[in-house]
Amino acid sequence: MPIIDVQVHPYDRNHPGRPWFGEAHGLPSANGEEMTAAMDAVGVDGAVMVSSYNVYKFDASYALEVYNKYPDRFRVVKPVDSTDPAIDDIVAAWAKTPGARGIRIMLRDGFPADPSDPGLTRAFAAAARHGLPVNFLCWGKLDLGTEFVKRFADTVIVIDHLGLLQPAKPPVPADVWGELPKLLALAAYPNVRVKVSGACTMSHAPFPYDDIWEPVLRITDAFGLDRCMWGTDWTRTIGMLTYEQGVAPFRATTRFSDSDKAKLMGGTVQKVYNW
Repeated sequence: MPIIDVQVHPYDRNHPGRPWFGEAHGLPSANGEEMTAAMDAVGVDGAVMVSSYNVYKFDASYALEVYNKYPDRFRVVKPVDSTDPAIDDIVAAWAKTPGARGIRIMLRDGFPADPSDPGLTRAFAAAARHGLPVNFLCWGKLDLGTEFVKRFADTVIVIDHLGLLQPAKPPVPADVWGELPKLLALAAYPNVRVKVSGACTMSHAPFPYDDIWEPVLRITDAFGLDRCMWGTDWTRTIGMLTYEQGVAPFRATTRFSDSDKAKLMGGTVQKVYNW
């Protein structure tokens, strides 16, 4: 199986031709050439590009440009605006776009967060109708996220970043894994998948972050490797570690068999994202 990173954030430098709407995390750019070079340096074969809301809001055109240049290396997930009256058409058009493999919905300040919100209802339903998984950012809000999981049982919901708040810079909070039981409880719902992404940023130990394995193994045991996908969340994690440091602990660990690593680090990604 190829090694596929379930979440990276590519973006061009900030320039008048493609201005940023906000701020990127750490690097002046993470363009297609830089991203593929970083992947090549550590033997990562492919990645799911989640278009950066911080940089481009709901515009996924840059990620699509990278996909079109490297169609064998990438697939694309687009953040969507559930308040847009045309959300049904937006999801339908995205589903027909070459390289498009999912949408992203975020529970963050200023966004709708009621599971019964009409726009969110239409977005989740449209994703199910078109066979697109919803990448769901509900970290720090797993109680609320669970209500969405229950309400939209026909939609494949991929929990971003374990559903647990992860630091962007040191120090790592003492209780960084404190809400792990809430994540584990979601294993009871068959429509849930989990990104085991950014886990290395949650370590209180230096590289190779050996203290992450007890909680990570609880997650993979609860959900099964057919529902878990490794990822780095590069470049959000730049304040905590290098790209190589996000890859090496998972590739080198003996806590998973080679066949299990093949699922966690690529096989399940291919199935969930119809790669």
